[in-house]
Amino acid sequence: MMTTAAAPISATGINPHVQGWQTHLAAQARRAATAQPAVVSGRLTRVSGLVMEAAGLRLPLGSACRVLAPGGREVLAEVVGFADERLFLMPQTDMHGLVPGARVLPAQAQRVPLDADPGARHAKFLPVGPRLLGRVVDANGLPLDGKGPLGTPEALDWGVLTPPPMNPLQRQPIDTVLDVGVRAINGLLTVGRGQRLGLFAGSGVGKSVLLGMMARYTHADVVVVGLIGERGREVKEFIDQILGEAGLRRSAVVAAPADTSPLMRLQGAAYAHSIAEYFRDQGLNVLLIVDSLTRYAMAQREIALAVGEPPATKGYPPSAFAKLPALVERAGNGTAEGGGSITAFYTVLTEGDDQQDPIADAARAILDGHIVLSRALAEQGHYPAIDIEASISRVMSAVVPQDTLEQARRFKQLYARYQHNRDLIAVGAYARGSDPLTDAAIARYPLIEAFLQQGMFEAEARAESLIRLAAVLDS
Repeated sequence: MMTTAAAPISATGINPHVQGWQTHLAAQARRAATAQPAVVSGRLTRVSGLVMEAAGLRLPLGSACRVLAPGGREVLAEVVGFADERLFLMPQTDMHGLVPGARVLPAQAQRVPLDADPGARHAKFLPVGPRLLGRVVDANGLPLDGKGPLGTPEALDWGVLTPPPMNPLQRQPIDTVLDVGVRAINGLLTVGRGQRLGLFAGSGVGKSVLLGMMARYTHADVVVVGLIGERGREVKEFIDQILGEAGLRRSAVVAAPADTSPLMRLQGAAYAHSIAEYFRDQGLNVLLIVDSLTRYAMAQREIALAVGEPPATKGYPPSAFAKLPALVERAGNGTAEGGGSITAFYTVLTEGDDQQDPIADAARAILDGHIVLSRALAEQGHYPAIDIEASISRVMSAVVPQDTLEQARRFKQLYARYQHNRDLIAVGAYARGSDPLTDAAIARYPLIEAFLQQGMFEAEARAESLIRLAAVLDS
C-alpha cells in the first residue's frame, strides 16, 4: 500500500503553500486599496449658444458634470436633455476656454443623507436649517456674505432640491389670519397663513420696498428670501437697506442675480423653497418671498429654447408654464394639524404694465390672490402704490368674520365711486346731492387716502388697522 507524504510545516505551523497564497492575496489587497477607480468619460462634440453636447456618457437628467478646459480649469454643468446618444448640458459657470473634444466627466456624487429615500440617489441635496439664518448664500448653498462657511458637512442639515409633490388631500386648510404689518393689506386684502399671493408690478413702482416691509413686520418665525434674476446692486440694497439688520437675523437669503446662468436662477428659486420646507416641517410659520417669479420663467425659457423646445406664447415654451405651478405648489400649509406653514409672496414683473402678460396671466390662475401695484399711484407719491380695485385675496372670506368683509366691501365701494367720478369732481362739474354714495365718497376721501398710505418704516398691527378702517367708514 502506498502512502502520501505529508506536506511540510513551516516554523509558524502553517503550510508554506497556504502562507504563500495569503501573502499574495495581501499584496493584491494593498494594490486594490491604492488603485484609482476607472472613470467613464465622454467628450464635448458641440457648443451652441448656452448648450453643450457630449457623447460617450449615459447619465440621467439632472446629473452634474465637469468639462475639462485647457490649463486645468473645469466648467460645471448639468444634464438638461438628451437625443439618441448625445447629452445636452447647461453650464453653471463661464464656458470660456473650452475646446472641441474636451473631456466630460461625471461630477462627484452629491452628499446624500443616510436617511434619504433610496430612490433619491440622483437627487441634489443642499444645506438647509438654522445655520442659514442671518446668512446670504448662492444657488449652491455657498456663502456670499463673507462670514465664513456654514459649517462642516456633518454638522449641517441637508434637504432635497426637488421633493415629490404633496398629497393635496393631506394639506391643512387656510383658516388663520396672518398679520403682515401693512395697513391696506391687513384691512382690505387680509392674508391667511399658508396663502400664496402674487405681487404684480412694473419696474420702479415700489415692490421691493413693500416686500421689505412685509419681511420686517410679518408675524412669522422665519423669513426666507429668494432674489432670483435681479440686478446684483439690488441684492445688496435689499439686504442692507430694505431688509435691515433686524430683518436679516431671522432670515435666510438665497441670491441668484441676473449675471448667473439660467440653470442657477432656476436652482436658486427651488433652493429657497427647500429651505422654507425644512422650517415648515419643523412646525414653524415661514414667510417666503421670491423676487421674481417672472425671472424664474425667463430662465426656464432660456434653457428650453436652447435645447430646441418650440416657443408657444410670446416666446415662452410650454415647459415654462408647467414649471410655475410645480414651484408654487411647494408653498402652503403642511400636512400635520397644528404644524408649520409657508406663506409665500411672489413678485410678477408685468412688462409695460400689461396685466395680460402671459406669465402674469398664468400666475394669477395658480395663486391664491394678487396685489397689483399701480404706476399712476406711484407717480403721485402714493405708497405703497396698491391698486385696491384690481387686487384681491381669495382666502379673505375664509379667515375673517362677515362684518370685516362688509367693511372692506364698503371701503372699496366708496374708493371706486370716487375714482369713477374723479374728473367731474376735479373740474367742479359734479353737483353735490346728485348721488348719496358719491357724496359719501367725497366726504371720506381724505381719510380713505390716508388709510391706504403708509411709510416704509411704519408698522401697524392688524387690530389697529381694523380700528382705523371702522373709523373711516363711521366718519
